[in-house]
Amino acid sequence: MGRDAMDFGLTPEQKAIRDTAMQFATTRLLPGYQEREKADRIDRELVKEFGALGMLGTTLPEELGGAGLDFVSTGIIAEAISYGDHGLGYLPLLSTLVGEIIRRSASEAVAREWLPRICTGEVLPCLALTEPEAGSDAAHIKLRAERRGDTFVFNGEKTSISLAAWADMAVVFGRSDPESPGAHGISAFVVPLDLPGISRTVFNDLGTRVIGRGSIFFEDVEVPASNLLGQEGRGFRQVMAGFDFNRALIGMQCVGTAQASVDETWTYVVERKAFGSPLVKFEGVSFPLAEQETLLEAARLLCLKTLWLKDAGQRHTAEAAMCKWWAPKVSFDAITECLLLHGHAGYSDDYPHQQRMRDVLGLQIGDGTAQIMKLIIAREKVGRVAVPY
Repeated sequence: MGRDAMDFGLTPEQKAIRDTAMQFATTRLLPGYQEREKADRIDRELVKEFGALGMLGTTLPEELGGAGLDFVSTGIIAEAISYGDHGLGYLPLLSTLVGEIIRRSASEAVAREWLPRICTGEVLPCLALTEPEAGSDAAHIKLRAERRGDTFVFNGEKTSISLAAWADMAVVFGRSDPESPGAHGISAFVVPLDLPGISRTVFNDLGTRVIGRGSIFFEDVEVPASNLLGQEGRGFRQVMAGFDFNRALIGMQCVGTAQASVDETWTYVVERKAFGSPLVKFEGVSFPLAEQETLLEAARLLCLKTLWLKDAGQRHTAEAAMCKWWAPKVSFDAITECLLLHGHAGYSDDYPHQQRMRDVLGLQIGDGTAQIMKLIIAREKVGRVAVPY
């Protein structure tokens, strides 16, 4: 029986991208990782540095301001940036996700208005889907998008939105047909967040504070009908179709964050001595780190395979769901192990492990819980008979 070819090597271009991103992460981001958590705003000049390096909207074509990269390269960037700052790892992720949605579903005029500025870092985008009563059950959103001629009038709330506090625009999902059930009757729009009637709050989160997660409120907000994405009433299924890859990018984000802690802990246990010997000589120290290296490498390869499938145009829904439930858990466990291996000092904020642990924990909740991801995997394997609704 023949076997498919397997090539785990990066291209010279991908290696150069990785090296550039890692240099930026270790020299520009890592030294200020803990200090940025205390800031009350995202550093917009730093965001523009991302853009200048071509690390925003990476898969978008050059004529729209992007770098025209593949999805594997985008995953490499997400991992490297998160090595330096987990929260800022959202920037390549969200700019690519929102950018691809706009590229595929917006009019040419809307795409050219927003995409080049997203790629330069002038505009911060966000995705506004979740509501107070519609998280995992996102198809049952209630925000009203009532059509009045050439305008849609928005009323309602979006919550738990990454970059809600700082974003300049959002892809917003609203119910344009209140009579249609579930995913039917939902439309998606590009919405500038400086329109009259929009207000925002920022959450006091346990982690990833730099991204300004919060709520966005809409009160009689008028949005031009020309900002509609895809067909009216088909936004949820039509616009979101094909974006499983984002779950693999989240996996790479978490793996990069955890790898930073593991690397730092190897250095610590070589330098730190107990009973006259470096800690690394004790199997109770070296073996747990060896296990975490193994698990992180496995998670990384799963994510890269998923992104490779996306680049190859192959189905990757199950693999993406695997990335989303497993990589955040593996990464959280690895960071926890590193914190413990630092002893009492690891329990303080002298080291960044506690911050990374808090940051990664959020992605066991956001963008789809482990339980939802496992339902998706089961559905992909045996069909809808595995879905309990």
